[in-house]
Amino acid sequence: MILAADDRIALVTPTPERGPALVAVNQASVEHHHPWVAPPTTDEAYAAYVERCAREDMVGMLIVRLADGAVMGAINLSQIFYGPLQSAYAGYYIGAAYAGRGHMRAALGLALDHAFGPLRLHRVEANIQPGNLASIALVRRLGFVREGFSRRYLFIEGAWRDHERFAMLAEEWAERRQVASG
Repeated sequence: MILAADDRIALVTPTPERGPALVAVNQASVEHHHPWVAPPTTDEAYAAYVERCAREDMVGMLIVRLADGAVMGAINLSQIFYGPLQSAYAGYYIGAAYAGRGHMRAALGLALDHAFGPLRLHRVEANIQPGNLASIALVRRLGFVREGFSRRYLFIEGAWRDHERFAMLAEEWAERRQVASG
């Protein structure tokens, strides 16, 4: 199912059929992803990912190039809370072959449209390791605000890693979208 799209890419629900394509991209991108993220690189890990995406507190989105249907990466909105918080955490990655071409910027923008539109969230937080300069530049270009530093925040690839904390609020995103279209 298509969750969001523009003229180049679509964000689609992860399905078992798309697994081999994402696993292949991730296997070819191990060096590119290290040590920032550890995406599924086996069929079993992908199946577990699809299972997590079926939970109410997570929305997984595969990034697909419309021109040829290539699966390029993924964006996840996890730990979705409603009630007075209305918040989620964004995690994302793209394959090495697709990096540096604006695909992730477009995809994360579409994910924010989905988060603040159909999901009716108020806040999306992105936690990024300080050395991941490309990811920090990405969220800054989109207008995320740096809110702080979290020591030994996430356990990734066998180590507790520090992260910088960035956030986007629904009203800020709506303003940025209005300015961009007006």
